[in-house]
Amino acid sequence: MTTIETKRLILRNWQEGDRALFHRINADETVMEFFPFRRSRAEADALMDRLRDGIAERGFGFAAAEIRATGETIGFVGLHATGDLPALGPGVIEIGWRLAPEYWGKGYVTEAAAAWLEYGFKTLGLDEIVSFAVAHNRRSIAVMRRIGMTRDAEGDFSHPSVPDSHPHLKPHVLYRLSRRNWPAT
Repeated sequence: MTTIETKRLILRNWQEGDRALFHRINADETVMEFFPFRRSRAEADALMDRLRDGIAERGFGFAAAEIRATGETIGFVGLHATGDLPALGPGVIEIGWRLAPEYWGKGYVTEAAAAWLEYGFKTLGLDEIVSFAVAHNRRSIAVMRRIGMTRDAEGDFSHPSVPDSHPHLKPHVLYRLSRRNWPAT
């Protein structure tokens, strides 16, 4: 992928030195509050490898976010093909993020997401980018709104990958942004 730089961040593919942070954000109770699982080190390593390979192949994905001034990797922000999530259909691209909690509330996700939206619409020529979250995940929903996304209440869905043993995590809200409504942010 082409490295994307913002005022404060470098958005890049994953590197070997990112493994500890990647595991931490995928195992942390606070970060993973809205997910029904926590990843072991081996599971996190395997996911990071898949993300890194996918980014190398497609030129985008859930990419590492690094603070320019310090070189610290703080989590990920990026575009990702949702696969065939039944509620969305094939070929849909989502924008998503996950940061270590000490970096929350500093505007990093909003800054990086704006850069990824520009990349998606201008470079990749996407017509639409979506995002979705557990219905009571206020922090992620606030980011979706800040970057100009609009809720599609008719598209809200029960996530099929969330086990029935976690009914409070199944309901997801769907937000959309079309190229014609961007750059509203």
